[in-house]
Amino acid sequence: MNISVAEKLYKIGSVAACSGLSVKTVRYYEEMGLLSPAVERSPAGYRLFGETVFNRLAFIKRSQTLGLSLLEIKDILQVRDRGELPCSEAKQHLTAKLEEISVQIAALETLKGELQGILNCWQEQPSPESITSTICPNIQRD
Repeated sequence: MNISVAEKLYKIGSVAACSGLSVKTVRYYEEMGLLSPAVERSPAGYRLFGETVFNRLAFIKRSQTLGLSLLEIKDILQVRDRGELPCSEAKQHLTAKLEEISVQIAALETLKGELQGILNCWQEQPSPESITSTICPNIQRD
């Protein structure tokens, strides 16, 4: 445990209230090992968090807004917990995320073109033959 004796300890409700997260979320993060150096158990079994938990939670929240998964965030935190600066690990994850987004954007551009093509050729009154052989002739045309 890395919590010093003089450090103020917080119960899970206080951590949740101060961080803007739910107790359930903080508990889940702790169970995943995302908060491990900042948490210990009291003799009665209560989770007690050191002040460093707030920095970890802020990092987790920011990383999630950048699109990182909790497992990716855990990888980065594990590097930090070994006493190393995790910036290269974070850069690798962010680079991979950027590549994923680029692929998604390309797929969305293709879909956008297809939708625009359908709408450009939209027929309010399709032929009677196409009405009987399809559900929506505008969508199901060849």
